[in-house]
Amino acid sequence: MRMSASSPPTICRASTTNGSLSSKERIMILNINPLSQADFYKTGHIFQYPEGTTEVYSNFTPRSDRLAPVLRDRFDSKVVWFGLQGFIKMFLIEIWNENFFKQPKDVAIGRYKRRLDCALGPGAVDVSHIEALHDLGYLPIEIKSLPEGSRVDIRVPTMTIRNTSDARFFWVTNYLETVISDELWKPSTVATIAYEYRRLLEDFAERTGAPKAFVDWQGHDFSARGMSGFMDSMSAGAGHLLSFYGTDTIAAIDYLEDRYNANAEREIVGGSVPATEHSVMCLGGKESEIGTFRRLITEIYPSGVVSIVSDTWDFWKVITEYARELRPQILARTPNAIGLAKVVFRPDSGDPVRIIGGYNCVEIDRMSDLSSAIEQGAEAIQVNGKYFILDGAGEEPLLREAREAEVKGAVECLWDIFSGTETDKGYRVLNERVGLIYGDSITLQRAEAILNALERKGFASCNVVFGIGSYTYQYITRDSFGWAIKATSGVVNGERIAVQKDPVTDGGAKKSACGLLRIEQEGNRFVLYDNQTEEQERQGELRTVFVDGKLVVDEDLATIRARLGAVV
Repeated sequence: MRMSASSPPTICRASTTNGSLSSKERIMILNINPLSQADFYKTGHIFQYPEGTTEVYSNFTPRSDRLAPVLRDRFDSKVVWFGLQGFIKMFLIEIWNENFFKQPKDVAIGRYKRRLDCALGPGAVDVSHIEALHDLGYLPIEIKSLPEGSRVDIRVPTMTIRNTSDARFFWVTNYLETVISDELWKPSTVATIAYEYRRLLEDFAERTGAPKAFVDWQGHDFSARGMSGFMDSMSAGAGHLLSFYGTDTIAAIDYLEDRYNANAEREIVGGSVPATEHSVMCLGGKESEIGTFRRLITEIYPSGVVSIVSDTWDFWKVITEYARELRPQILARTPNAIGLAKVVFRPDSGDPVRIIGGYNCVEIDRMSDLSSAIEQGAEAIQVNGKYFILDGAGEEPLLREAREAEVKGAVECLWDIFSGTETDKGYRVLNERVGLIYGDSITLQRAEAILNALERKGFASCNVVFGIGSYTYQYITRDSFGWAIKATSGVVNGERIAVQKDPVTDGGAKKSACGLLRIEQEGNRFVLYDNQTEEQERQGELRTVFVDGKLVVDEDLATIRARLGAVV
Protein backbone atom coordinates (compact mmCIF):
# COMPACT_ATOMS: atom_id res chain seq x y z
CA MET A 1 0.00 0.00 0.00
CA ARG A 2 2.33 2.75 -1.19
CA MET A 3 0.44 5.97 -0.73
CA SER A 4 2.50 7.89 -3.28
CA ALA A 5 1.77 7.63 -6.95
CA SER A 6 5.34 8.12 -8.09
CA SER A 7 7.24 6.14 -5.49
CA PRO A 8 10.13 4.04 -6.77
CA PRO A 9 10.11 0.36 -5.80
CA THR A 10 11.34 -0.72 -2.41
CA ILE A 11 13.89 -3.45 -3.09
CA CYS A 12 14.70 -5.97 -0.37
CA ARG A 13 18.42 -6.57 0.09
CA ALA A 14 18.14 -9.73 2.16
CA SER A 15 20.96 -12.22 1.83
CA THR A 16 18.74 -15.29 1.80
CA THR A 17 17.42 -17.02 -1.29
CA ASN A 18 13.78 -17.65 -2.08
CA GLY A 19 11.88 -19.39 0.72
CA SER A 20 12.99 -20.38 4.20
CA LEU A 21 12.46 -24.14 3.84
CA SER A 22 13.54 -26.53 1.15
CA SER A 23 10.76 -28.05 -0.90
CA LYS A 24 11.30 -31.46 0.71
CA GLU A 25 11.19 -30.05 4.23
CA ARG A 26 8.05 -28.09 3.47
CA ILE A 27 6.22 -31.03 1.93
CA MET A 28 7.29 -33.57 4.52
CA ILE A 29 5.95 -31.25 7.21
CA LEU A 30 2.60 -31.13 5.46
CA ASN A 31 2.70 -34.93 4.93
CA ILE A 32 -0.12 -34.79 2.39
CA ASN A 33 -1.04 -38.08 0.76
CA PRO A 34 -1.70 -37.15 -2.89
CA LEU A 35 -3.92 -40.17 -3.43
CA SER A 36 -6.26 -38.93 -0.72
CA GLN A 37 -6.88 -35.64 -2.53
CA ALA A 38 -9.87 -37.08 -4.38
CA ASP A 39 -13.49 -37.90 -3.81
CA PHE A 40 -14.10 -41.48 -2.70
CA TYR A 41 -16.03 -42.27 -5.85
CA LYS A 42 -12.87 -41.66 -7.90
CA THR A 43 -11.26 -44.75 -6.38
CA GLY A 44 -13.60 -47.07 -8.24
CA HIS A 45 -13.79 -45.38 -11.62
CA ILE A 46 -10.93 -47.39 -13.07
CA PHE A 47 -13.20 -50.42 -12.96
CA GLN A 48 -16.22 -48.58 -14.38
CA TYR A 49 -14.82 -47.35 -17.68
CA PRO A 50 -15.58 -49.58 -20.66
CA GLU A 51 -13.24 -52.51 -21.12
CA GLY A 52 -10.52 -51.53 -23.54
CA THR A 53 -10.31 -47.90 -22.42
CA THR A 54 -6.80 -46.60 -23.00
CA GLU A 55 -7.16 -42.81 -22.86
CA VAL A 56 -9.27 -40.17 -21.10
CA TYR A 57 -9.02 -36.55 -22.29
CA SER A 58 -10.54 -33.77 -20.16
CA ASN A 59 -10.54 -29.99 -19.87
CA PHE A 60 -10.97 -27.30 -17.20
CA THR A 61 -13.39 -24.56 -18.21
CA PRO A 62 -15.15 -21.52 -16.69
CA ARG A 63 -18.66 -22.32 -17.90
CA SER A 64 -20.73 -19.36 -16.69
CA ASP A 65 -20.50 -15.92 -15.10
CA ARG A 66 -24.13 -15.90 -13.98
CA LEU A 67 -23.14 -15.86 -10.29
CA ALA A 68 -19.96 -13.80 -10.65
CA PRO A 69 -19.72 -10.86 -8.19
CA VAL A 70 -18.74 -8.36 -10.87
CA LEU A 71 -19.98 -5.01 -12.11
CA ARG A 72 -22.26 -6.15 -14.90
CA ASP A 73 -22.04 -2.99 -16.98
CA ARG A 74 -18.24 -3.22 -16.95
CA PHE A 75 -17.59 -6.95 -17.18
CA ASP A 76 -16.65 -8.39 -20.58
CA SER A 77 -17.10 -12.10 -19.72
CA LYS A 78 -13.43 -12.94 -19.47
CA VAL A 79 -11.59 -14.62 -16.60
CA VAL A 80 -7.91 -14.33 -15.69
CA TRP A 81 -6.24 -17.73 -15.90
CA PHE A 82 -3.77 -18.23 -13.06
CA GLY A 83 -2.48 -20.80 -10.58
CA LEU A 84 -1.59 -23.84 -12.70
CA GLN A 85 2.19 -23.53 -12.48
CA GLY A 86 2.05 -23.16 -8.71
CA PHE A 87 -0.22 -26.20 -8.47
CA ILE A 88 2.03 -28.28 -10.71
CA LYS A 89 5.15 -27.48 -8.70
CA MET A 90 3.55 -27.93 -5.30
CA PHE A 91 1.22 -30.86 -5.87
CA LEU A 92 1.96 -32.75 -9.06
CA ILE A 93 5.72 -32.65 -8.52
CA GLU A 94 6.65 -32.04 -4.88
CA ILE A 95 3.81 -33.76 -3.06
CA TRP A 96 3.53 -36.68 -5.45
CA ASN A 97 7.27 -37.24 -5.51
CA GLU A 98 8.03 -36.81 -1.83
CA ASN A 99 4.92 -38.43 -0.40
CA PHE A 100 4.30 -41.21 -2.91
CA PHE A 101 6.92 -42.05 -5.50
CA LYS A 102 9.91 -41.62 -3.16
CA GLN A 103 8.25 -43.48 -0.32
CA PRO A 104 8.91 -47.22 0.09
CA LYS A 105 6.31 -49.06 -1.95
CA ASP A 106 4.84 -50.93 1.00
CA VAL A 107 4.48 -47.65 2.91
CA ALA A 108 2.88 -45.72 0.04
CA ILE A 109 0.49 -48.52 -0.95
CA GLY A 110 -0.27 -49.51 2.64
CA ARG A 111 -1.23 -45.97 3.52
CA TYR A 112 -3.70 -45.79 0.63
CA LYS A 113 -5.10 -49.29 1.20
CA ARG A 114 -5.67 -48.61 4.88
CA ARG A 115 -7.66 -45.49 4.09
CA LEU A 116 -9.92 -47.32 1.64
CA ASP A 117 -10.31 -50.42 3.77
CA CYS A 118 -11.33 -48.39 6.79
CA ALA A 119 -13.82 -46.27 4.87
CA LEU A 120 -15.23 -48.62 2.22
CA GLY A 121 -14.61 -52.00 3.77
CA PRO A 122 -11.66 -54.42 3.63
CA GLY A 123 -10.68 -55.20 0.07
CA ALA A 124 -13.43 -53.01 -1.41
CA VAL A 125 -11.00 -51.51 -3.91
CA ASP A 126 -8.24 -53.41 -5.70
CA VAL A 127 -5.00 -51.38 -5.44
CA SER A 128 -2.94 -53.15 -8.07
CA HIS A 129 -3.21 -50.13 -10.38
CA ILE A 130 -1.77 -47.95 -7.60
CA GLU A 131 1.11 -50.41 -7.23
CA ALA A 132 1.74 -50.17 -10.99
CA LEU A 133 1.77 -46.37 -10.77
CA HIS A 134 4.33 -46.49 -7.97
CA ASP A 135 6.47 -48.85 -10.05
CA LEU A 136 6.28 -46.40 -12.96
CA GLY A 137 7.70 -43.65 -10.77
CA TYR A 138 5.99 -40.57 -12.23
CA LEU A 139 2.60 -39.17 -13.18
CA PRO A 140 1.97 -40.29 -16.78
CA ILE A 141 -0.12 -37.31 -17.87
CA GLU A 142 0.16 -34.36 -20.23
CA ILE A 143 -1.29 -30.97 -19.31
CA LYS A 144 -1.72 -28.33 -21.98
CA SER A 145 -2.61 -24.80 -20.95
CA LEU A 146 -3.29 -21.34 -22.21
CA PRO A 147 -0.56 -18.95 -20.95
CA GLU A 148 -1.16 -17.84 -17.38
CA GLY A 149 -2.18 -14.21 -17.13
CA SER A 150 -4.35 -14.60 -20.22
CA ARG A 151 -7.89 -13.25 -20.11
CA VAL A 152 -9.99 -16.15 -21.31
CA ASP A 153 -13.55 -15.99 -22.56
CA ILE A 154 -16.27 -17.77 -20.61
CA ARG A 155 -16.92 -21.31 -21.95
CA VAL A 156 -13.39 -21.55 -23.37
CA PRO A 157 -11.17 -24.21 -21.73
CA THR A 158 -8.07 -22.92 -19.97
CA MET A 159 -6.31 -26.31 -19.89
CA THR A 160 -6.60 -29.90 -21.03
CA ILE A 161 -5.28 -33.07 -19.42
CA ARG A 162 -4.88 -36.63 -20.66
CA ASN A 163 -2.79 -39.68 -19.90
CA THR A 164 0.30 -40.23 -22.00
CA SER A 165 1.47 -43.29 -23.91
CA ASP A 166 1.14 -45.95 -21.20
CA ALA A 167 -2.47 -47.04 -21.67
CA ARG A 168 -2.65 -48.64 -18.22
CA PHE A 169 -2.99 -45.22 -16.64
CA PHE A 170 -6.03 -43.83 -18.47
CA TRP A 171 -7.70 -43.57 -15.06
CA VAL A 172 -5.21 -40.99 -13.76
CA THR A 173 -6.69 -38.17 -15.88
CA ASN A 174 -9.95 -37.84 -14.02
CA TYR A 175 -8.66 -39.19 -10.72
CA LEU A 176 -6.97 -35.77 -10.52
CA GLU A 177 -10.21 -33.88 -11.21
CA THR A 178 -11.01 -33.13 -7.57
CA VAL A 179 -7.67 -31.64 -6.65
CA ILE A 180 -7.30 -29.72 -9.91
CA SER A 181 -10.68 -28.16 -9.33
CA ASP A 182 -10.28 -27.32 -5.67
CA GLU A 183 -6.78 -25.89 -6.11
CA LEU A 184 -7.30 -23.92 -9.32
CA TRP A 185 -10.76 -22.37 -9.32
CA LYS A 186 -9.95 -19.87 -6.59
CA PRO A 187 -6.62 -18.36 -7.74
CA SER A 188 -8.18 -17.68 -11.13
CA THR A 189 -11.38 -16.31 -9.63
CA VAL A 190 -9.47 -13.99 -7.29
CA ALA A 191 -7.15 -12.90 -10.10
CA THR A 192 -10.22 -12.11 -12.21
CA ILE A 193 -11.93 -10.05 -9.52
CA ALA A 194 -8.69 -8.22 -8.69
CA TYR A 195 -8.39 -7.34 -12.36
CA GLU A 196 -11.95 -6.01 -12.31
CA TYR A 197 -10.97 -3.76 -9.37
CA ARG A 198 -8.00 -2.67 -11.41
CA ARG A 199 -10.14 -1.73 -14.39
CA LEU A 200 -12.55 0.18 -12.16
CA LEU A 201 -9.76 2.16 -10.50
CA GLU A 202 -8.05 2.90 -13.80
CA ASP A 203 -11.32 4.23 -15.21
CA PHE A 204 -11.82 6.64 -12.32
CA ALA A 205 -8.17 7.66 -12.41
CA GLU A 206 -8.65 8.63 -16.04
CA ARG A 207 -11.91 10.42 -15.35
CA THR A 208 -10.60 12.48 -12.43
CA GLY A 209 -7.00 12.99 -13.53
CA ALA A 210 -5.46 10.83 -10.79
CA PRO A 211 -2.03 9.39 -11.57
CA LYS A 212 -2.32 5.90 -13.05
CA ALA A 213 0.77 4.72 -11.16
CA PHE A 214 -1.13 5.20 -7.91
CA VAL A 215 -3.52 2.45 -8.98
CA ASP A 216 -0.70 -0.08 -8.60
CA TRP A 217 -1.06 0.38 -4.84
CA GLN A 218 -4.71 1.40 -4.59
CA GLY A 219 -6.06 -2.14 -4.21
CA HIS A 220 -4.54 -3.66 -1.07
CA ASP A 221 -5.06 -7.32 -0.11
CA PHE A 222 -6.54 -7.61 3.40
CA SER A 223 -8.02 -11.08 2.90
CA ALA A 224 -5.66 -13.56 4.58
CA ARG A 225 -7.45 -13.89 7.93
CA GLY A 226 -10.76 -14.60 6.23
CA MET A 227 -9.60 -17.29 3.84
CA SER A 228 -9.91 -21.08 4.13
CA GLY A 229 -6.48 -21.69 5.61
CA PHE A 230 -2.95 -20.55 4.88
CA MET A 231 -2.57 -22.38 1.55
CA ASP A 232 -5.75 -20.76 0.31
CA SER A 233 -4.57 -17.29 1.33
CA MET A 234 -1.20 -17.83 -0.37
CA SER A 235 -2.47 -18.82 -3.79
CA ALA A 236 -5.44 -16.44 -3.76
CA GLY A 237 -3.23 -13.63 -2.48
CA ALA A 238 -0.87 -14.34 -5.37
CA GLY A 239 -3.78 -13.90 -7.75
CA HIS A 240 -4.40 -10.44 -6.28
CA LEU A 241 -0.77 -9.52 -6.92
CA LEU A 242 -1.14 -9.94 -10.66
CA SER A 243 -3.03 -6.64 -10.69
CA PHE A 244 -1.69 -4.76 -7.65
CA TYR A 245 1.43 -4.41 -5.53
CA GLY A 246 -0.32 -3.71 -2.22
CA THR A 247 -0.76 -6.67 0.12
CA ASP A 248 -0.74 -7.63 3.78
CA THR A 249 -0.63 -11.32 2.86
CA ILE A 250 3.06 -11.97 3.45
CA ALA A 251 2.85 -15.60 2.36
CA ALA A 252 1.55 -14.61 -1.08
CA ILE A 253 4.98 -13.12 -1.79
CA ASP A 254 6.62 -16.36 -0.61
CA TYR A 255 4.30 -18.28 -2.93
CA LEU A 256 5.25 -16.17 -5.94
CA GLU A 257 8.95 -16.54 -5.19
CA ASP A 258 8.66 -20.29 -4.66
CA ARG A 259 6.27 -21.07 -7.52
CA TYR A 260 6.59 -18.26 -10.05
CA ASN A 261 10.28 -17.34 -10.03
CA ALA A 262 9.66 -13.91 -8.54
CA ASN A 263 12.48 -12.26 -6.61
CA ALA A 264 11.75 -9.48 -4.13
CA GLU A 265 15.39 -8.40 -4.29
CA ARG A 266 15.04 -7.48 -7.96
CA GLU A 267 11.41 -6.47 -8.43
CA ILE A 268 8.33 -5.35 -6.60
CA VAL A 269 6.42 -8.50 -5.80
CA GLY A 270 4.24 -6.99 -3.09
CA GLY A 271 4.55 -4.49 -0.30
CA SER A 272 2.88 -2.77 2.64
CA VAL A 273 3.44 -0.14 5.33
CA PRO A 274 3.50 -0.08 9.15
CA ALA A 275 -0.02 -0.10 10.53
CA THR A 276 -1.80 -0.36 13.87
CA GLU A 277 -4.63 -2.59 15.04
CA HIS A 278 -7.37 -2.02 17.58
CA SER A 279 -5.47 -3.73 20.40
CA VAL A 280 -2.75 -1.10 20.07
CA MET A 281 -5.22 1.74 20.23
CA CYS A 282 -7.32 0.21 23.03
CA LEU A 283 -4.37 -0.45 25.30
CA GLY A 284 -3.29 3.14 24.84
CA GLY A 285 -6.52 4.16 26.56
CA LYS A 286 -9.56 6.08 25.37
CA GLU A 287 -8.81 9.22 27.34
CA SER A 288 -5.28 9.41 25.96
CA GLU A 289 -6.08 8.30 22.40
CA ILE A 290 -4.69 11.47 20.89
CA GLY A 291 -1.49 10.78 22.79
CA THR A 292 -1.29 7.39 21.10
CA PHE A 293 -1.68 9.09 17.72
CA ARG A 294 0.99 11.65 18.60
CA ARG A 295 3.41 8.96 19.78
CA LEU A 296 2.92 6.91 16.63
CA ILE A 297 3.31 9.91 14.36
CA THR A 298 6.26 11.62 16.04
CA GLU A 299 8.19 8.89 17.88
CA ILE A 300 7.54 5.44 16.46
CA TYR A 301 7.17 6.42 12.80
CA PRO A 302 8.42 9.99 12.38
CA SER A 303 9.07 9.43 8.68
CA GLY A 304 7.61 7.34 5.92
CA VAL A 305 4.06 6.02 5.96
CA VAL A 306 2.06 4.89 8.99
CA SER A 307 -1.53 3.66 8.80
CA ILE A 308 -3.54 4.17 11.99
CA VAL A 309 -6.88 2.50 12.67
CA SER A 310 -9.10 5.38 13.72
CA ASP A 311 -12.54 4.09 14.65
CA THR A 312 -11.75 2.42 17.97
CA TRP A 313 -14.05 4.91 19.66
CA ASP A 314 -15.03 8.04 17.73
CA PHE A 315 -13.78 8.23 14.16
CA TRP A 316 -15.30 11.66 13.54
CA LYS A 317 -13.46 13.09 16.52
CA VAL A 318 -10.21 11.62 15.20
CA ILE A 319 -10.70 12.95 11.69
CA THR A 320 -11.54 16.45 12.87
CA GLU A 321 -10.25 17.33 16.35
CA TYR A 322 -7.19 15.05 16.49
CA ALA A 323 -6.24 15.68 12.87
CA ARG A 324 -6.44 19.43 13.38
CA GLU A 325 -4.44 19.38 16.62
CA LEU A 326 -1.79 17.12 15.09
CA ARG A 327 -1.65 19.01 11.81
CA PRO A 328 1.74 20.66 12.49
CA GLN A 329 3.37 17.34 13.36
CA ILE A 330 1.82 15.60 10.36
CA LEU A 331 2.93 18.31 7.94
CA ALA A 332 6.41 18.30 9.47
CA ARG A 333 6.99 14.57 8.85
CA THR A 334 10.24 13.81 7.08
CA PRO A 335 10.30 11.67 3.96
CA ASN A 336 11.93 8.27 4.18
CA ALA A 337 14.55 6.94 1.75
CA ILE A 338 12.05 6.75 -1.10
CA GLY A 339 10.37 10.09 -0.44
CA LEU A 340 7.28 9.01 1.49
CA ALA A 341 5.91 10.81 4.55
CA LYS A 342 2.22 10.20 5.14
CA VAL A 343 -0.26 9.51 7.93
CA VAL A 344 -3.04 7.28 6.69
CA PHE A 345 -6.28 7.25 8.67
CA ARG A 346 -8.16 3.95 8.59
CA PRO A 347 -11.87 3.88 9.37
CA ASP A 348 -13.00 0.29 9.89
CA SER A 349 -16.75 0.28 10.53
CA GLY A 350 -19.99 1.75 9.30
CA ASP A 351 -21.19 2.29 5.75
CA PRO A 352 -17.98 2.64 3.71
CA VAL A 353 -19.63 4.77 1.03
CA ARG A 354 -20.85 7.32 3.60
CA ILE A 355 -17.78 7.17 5.82
CA ILE A 356 -15.49 8.10 2.92
CA GLY A 357 -17.75 10.12 0.63
CA GLY A 358 -20.36 11.56 2.98
CA TYR A 359 -23.70 12.85 1.72
CA ASN A 360 -24.91 15.29 -0.89
CA CYS A 361 -25.91 18.14 1.41
CA VAL A 362 -28.20 21.03 0.48
CA GLU A 363 -28.43 24.11 2.69
CA ILE A 364 -31.92 25.46 3.27
CA ASP A 365 -33.29 28.39 5.27
CA ARG A 366 -36.21 26.59 6.90
CA MET A 367 -37.65 23.13 7.19
CA SER A 368 -40.52 24.09 4.92
CA ASP A 369 -37.95 24.14 2.08
CA LEU A 370 -37.22 20.43 2.57
CA SER A 371 -39.17 19.29 -0.47
CA SER A 372 -37.17 21.68 -2.65
CA ALA A 373 -33.92 20.23 -1.27
CA ILE A 374 -35.12 16.72 -2.04
CA GLU A 375 -35.88 17.77 -5.60
CA GLN A 376 -32.25 18.92 -5.81
CA GLY A 377 -31.07 15.44 -4.87
CA ALA A 378 -30.31 16.15 -1.23
CA GLU A 379 -29.22 13.24 0.91
CA ALA A 380 -28.71 15.57 3.85
CA ILE A 381 -29.64 19.13 4.69
CA GLN A 382 -28.11 21.98 6.64
CA VAL A 383 -30.56 24.30 8.33
CA ASN A 384 -29.86 26.93 10.99
CA GLY A 385 -26.36 25.55 11.56
CA LYS A 386 -27.58 22.01 12.12
CA TYR A 387 -27.20 18.97 9.88
CA PHE A 388 -29.79 16.30 9.19
CA ILE A 389 -29.49 13.11 7.15
CA LEU A 390 -32.48 11.96 5.15
CA ASP A 391 -33.03 8.35 6.18
CA GLY A 392 -36.18 8.03 4.10
CA ALA A 393 -37.97 9.60 1.18
CA GLY A 394 -41.51 10.43 0.23
CA GLU A 395 -44.05 12.83 1.60
CA GLU A 396 -42.63 12.61 5.12
CA PRO A 397 -38.93 11.76 4.89
CA LEU A 398 -37.23 10.68 8.09
CA LEU A 399 -34.61 13.09 9.37
CA ARG A 400 -31.74 12.12 11.64
CA GLU A 401 -29.64 14.86 13.19
CA ALA A 402 -25.99 14.28 12.44
CA ARG A 403 -22.60 15.83 12.97
CA GLU A 404 -21.12 18.00 10.26
CA ALA A 405 -18.22 15.58 9.84
CA GLU A 406 -20.53 12.65 9.18
CA VAL A 407 -22.36 14.59 6.49
CA LYS A 408 -19.14 15.72 4.83
CA GLY A 409 -17.35 12.35 4.97
CA ALA A 410 -13.73 11.63 5.76
CA VAL A 411 -12.11 12.95 2.58
CA GLU A 412 -13.82 16.33 2.81
CA CYS A 413 -13.01 16.58 6.53
CA LEU A 414 -9.32 16.07 5.83
CA TRP A 415 -9.48 18.56 2.97
CA ASP A 416 -10.87 21.19 5.32
CA ILE A 417 -7.83 20.74 7.58
CA PHE A 418 -4.99 19.96 5.19
CA SER A 419 -6.19 21.22 1.82
CA GLY A 420 -4.17 19.91 -1.15
CA THR A 421 -3.84 20.25 -4.90
CA GLU A 422 -5.91 19.78 -8.03
CA THR A 423 -5.46 17.43 -10.94
CA ASP A 424 -5.30 18.70 -14.50
CA LYS A 425 -8.99 17.81 -14.74
CA GLY A 426 -9.90 19.99 -11.78
CA TYR A 427 -10.42 17.34 -9.10
CA ARG A 428 -9.04 17.85 -5.60
CA VAL A 429 -6.25 15.68 -4.16
CA LEU A 430 -5.48 15.71 -0.44
CA ASN A 431 -2.16 17.05 0.84
CA GLU A 432 0.49 14.38 0.29
CA ARG A 433 1.02 14.06 4.05
CA VAL A 434 -2.42 12.51 4.70
CA GLY A 435 -4.48 9.72 3.23
CA LEU A 436 -7.28 7.23 3.83
CA ILE A 437 -7.62 3.49 3.52
CA TYR A 438 -10.88 1.60 4.00
CA GLY A 439 -10.89 -2.17 4.26
CA ASP A 440 -14.13 -3.25 5.92
CA SER A 441 -16.65 -5.11 3.73
CA ILE A 442 -15.42 -3.62 0.47
CA THR A 443 -16.91 -5.01 -2.74
CA LEU A 444 -16.65 -3.89 -6.34
CA GLN A 445 -20.08 -2.33 -6.03
CA ARG A 446 -19.16 -0.39 -2.89
CA ALA A 447 -15.83 0.70 -4.34
CA GLU A 448 -17.62 2.06 -7.39
CA ALA A 449 -20.15 3.86 -5.17
CA ILE A 450 -17.34 5.44 -3.12
CA LEU A 451 -15.53 6.63 -6.24
CA ASN A 452 -18.75 8.03 -7.64
CA ALA A 453 -19.42 9.88 -4.38
CA LEU A 454 -15.94 11.41 -4.38
CA GLU A 455 -16.25 12.40 -8.02
CA ARG A 456 -19.57 14.16 -7.35
CA LYS A 457 -17.89 16.15 -4.60
CA GLY A 458 -15.00 17.10 -6.85
CA PHE A 459 -12.38 14.74 -5.39
CA ALA A 460 -10.01 12.60 -7.45
CA SER A 461 -10.12 8.84 -7.07
CA CYS A 462 -6.61 8.69 -5.58
CA ASN A 463 -7.82 10.06 -2.23
CA VAL A 464 -8.59 6.56 -0.94
CA VAL A 465 -6.96 3.14 -0.96
CA PHE A 466 -9.19 0.08 -0.79
CA GLY A 467 -8.41 -2.80 1.52
CA ILE A 468 -9.84 -5.74 -0.42
CA GLY A 469 -10.54 -8.47 2.11
CA SER A 470 -12.38 -11.72 2.50
CA TYR A 471 -15.69 -9.91 1.96
CA THR A 472 -14.60 -9.95 -1.68
CA TYR A 473 -12.19 -12.87 -1.96
CA GLN A 474 -14.03 -15.36 0.26
CA TYR A 475 -17.54 -14.44 -0.89
CA ILE A 476 -16.92 -16.49 -4.03
CA THR A 477 -17.33 -20.14 -4.94
CA ARG A 478 -16.39 -22.50 -7.73
CA ASP A 479 -19.74 -21.55 -9.23
CA SER A 480 -18.86 -17.86 -9.43
CA PHE A 481 -17.47 -18.65 -12.86
CA GLY A 482 -18.79 -22.18 -13.15
CA TRP A 483 -15.37 -23.86 -13.12
CA ALA A 484 -15.54 -27.56 -13.99
CA ILE A 485 -13.47 -30.41 -15.38
CA LYS A 486 -15.19 -32.57 -17.97
CA ALA A 487 -14.04 -35.38 -20.24
CA THR A 488 -14.64 -34.66 -23.93
CA SER A 489 -12.75 -37.49 -25.58
CA GLY A 490 -11.39 -40.97 -24.96
CA VAL A 491 -10.04 -44.02 -26.69
CA VAL A 492 -11.75 -47.41 -26.29
CA ASN A 493 -10.46 -50.49 -28.12
CA GLY A 494 -8.37 -48.29 -30.38
CA GLU A 495 -11.26 -46.06 -31.42
CA ARG A 496 -11.37 -42.39 -30.50
CA ILE A 497 -14.75 -41.45 -29.07
CA ALA A 498 -16.05 -37.88 -28.77
CA VAL A 499 -17.73 -37.28 -25.43
CA GLN A 500 -20.21 -34.54 -24.57
CA LYS A 501 -22.27 -33.80 -21.48
CA ASP A 502 -25.57 -32.04 -22.24
CA PRO A 503 -28.22 -32.54 -19.52
CA VAL A 504 -31.78 -32.08 -20.76
CA THR A 505 -32.68 -30.79 -17.30
CA ASP A 506 -30.12 -27.96 -17.52
CA GLY A 507 -30.42 -24.67 -19.33
CA GLY A 508 -27.22 -25.19 -21.27
CA ALA A 509 -24.61 -23.95 -18.80
CA LYS A 510 -23.42 -27.51 -18.14
CA LYS A 511 -23.20 -28.47 -21.79
CA SER A 512 -19.60 -29.41 -22.43
CA ALA A 513 -17.43 -29.16 -25.50
CA CYS A 514 -17.04 -32.33 -27.56
CA GLY A 515 -14.04 -34.32 -28.70
CA LEU A 516 -10.47 -33.09 -28.95
CA LEU A 517 -10.10 -29.34 -28.50
CA ARG A 518 -8.16 -26.51 -30.08
CA ILE A 519 -8.07 -22.90 -28.85
CA GLU A 520 -7.18 -20.06 -31.20
CA GLN A 521 -6.61 -16.41 -30.36
CA GLU A 522 -8.64 -14.26 -32.70
CA GLY A 523 -8.23 -10.57 -32.00
CA ASN A 524 -8.66 -10.09 -28.27
CA ARG A 525 -10.64 -13.32 -27.83
CA PHE A 526 -9.84 -16.96 -27.32
CA VAL A 527 -12.08 -19.13 -29.47
CA LEU A 528 -12.81 -22.81 -28.91
CA TYR A 529 -12.91 -25.34 -31.73
CA ASP A 530 -14.03 -28.81 -30.71
CA ASN A 531 -14.29 -32.15 -32.54
CA GLN A 532 -10.73 -31.69 -33.74
CA THR A 533 -8.39 -34.23 -35.28
CA GLU A 534 -5.19 -35.24 -33.51
CA GLU A 535 -3.26 -32.96 -35.88
CA GLN A 536 -5.58 -30.02 -35.27
CA GLU A 537 -5.43 -30.55 -31.51
CA ARG A 538 -1.67 -30.07 -31.63
CA GLN A 539 -2.15 -26.57 -33.07
CA GLY A 540 -3.46 -23.42 -31.44
CA GLU A 541 -2.75 -21.65 -28.17
CA LEU A 542 -2.82 -24.61 -25.78
CA ARG A 543 0.78 -25.54 -25.04
CA THR A 544 2.22 -28.46 -23.12
CA VAL A 545 3.32 -27.32 -19.67
CA PHE A 546 3.64 -30.66 -17.85
CA VAL A 547 4.32 -34.14 -19.15
CA ASP A 548 5.35 -37.41 -17.48
CA GLY A 549 6.15 -35.86 -14.13
CA LYS A 550 8.12 -32.88 -15.45
CA LEU A 551 7.32 -29.18 -15.74
CA VAL A 552 8.28 -28.05 -19.25
CA VAL A 553 7.16 -24.41 -19.11
CA ASP A 554 8.37 -22.41 -16.11
CA GLU A 555 7.41 -18.75 -16.34
CA ASP A 556 8.08 -15.87 -14.00
CA LEU A 557 5.75 -13.39 -12.36
CA ALA A 558 6.97 -10.51 -14.52
CA THR A 559 6.02 -12.36 -17.70
CA ILE A 560 2.55 -13.19 -16.40
CA ARG A 561 1.95 -9.64 -15.18
CA ALA A 562 3.07 -8.28 -18.54
CA ARG A 563 0.71 -10.64 -20.34
CA LEU A 564 -2.21 -9.46 -18.21
CA GLY A 565 -1.10 -5.87 -18.68
CA ALA A 566 -2.29 -4.67 -15.29
CA VAL A 567 0.50 -3.41 -13.01
CA VAL A 568 3.13 -1.21 -14.58
